[in-house]
Amino acid sequence: MILFEVRNLVKYFGGLAAVNDVSFQVKKNEIFGLIGPNGSGKTTIFNLISNYHPVTSGKVVFKDQDITGLKTNKICKIGIGRTFQVVKPLGRLTVLDNVIAAAFSKSRNKNEARELALETLEFCELDHRKEILAKSLPIGERKRLEITRAMATRPELLLLDETAAGLNPSELEAAIKLIKKIRDNGVTIVIVEHIMKVMMTISDRIHAINFGQTIAEGTPREVANNPAVIKAYLGEEYAHS
Repeated sequence: MILFEVRNLVKYFGGLAAVNDVSFQVKKNEIFGLIGPNGSGKTTIFNLISNYHPVTSGKVVFKDQDITGLKTNKICKIGIGRTFQVVKPLGRLTVLDNVIAAAFSKSRNKNEARELALETLEFCELDHRKEILAKSLPIGERKRLEITRAMATRPELLLLDETAAGLNPSELEAAIKLIKKIRDNGVTIVIVEHIMKVMMTISDRIHAINFGQTIAEGTPREVANNPAVIKAYLGEEYAHS
């Protein structure tokens, strides 16, 4: 079953096409990887999906409904959550209060939001830090808090934007475990990540872009062996070796 798709997505900034005719479909309950070199348009695609930037042309479709141009808060309410590449928690608030703030998107009152936040913190294994000020967290736990806040919005589709960047090896393993746990809990995931170990380990399928255009799609092995992908990451001389 197709849960989500983008159709012929285009985004111009002035005369520059940051995203140029990108299309892909995401099946329910899969982990779908989106890869490409720096500046290839990955985060821009997330921003178009979330309507942080308006789409120049094309469509964003969720559960067979065209949600192109829907307000960002409405996109969250219908079941699409996301993290951000640069994590910016509410530093003067506790970890718990950060998650409560996110939980209000699906809660009717503070008690309900608190209950949902505590449940989500436990699921994401961050409950032992709930009374700590968010600004005191090291980068690994800030990344986990970012995921926890997104999960507190109760998404059906979760967009993860470089949640493994800056993690040490043990934190990386823990992040992979959490992402798989989220999928096993029924959440479909689209993930952007530069760390190929993560992408090759967890992705069911991968969509590769370069200069805002699709260059390959397939299983992790198929994409890793694709000459266009090798050229984009390593250069022309490696593509035919």
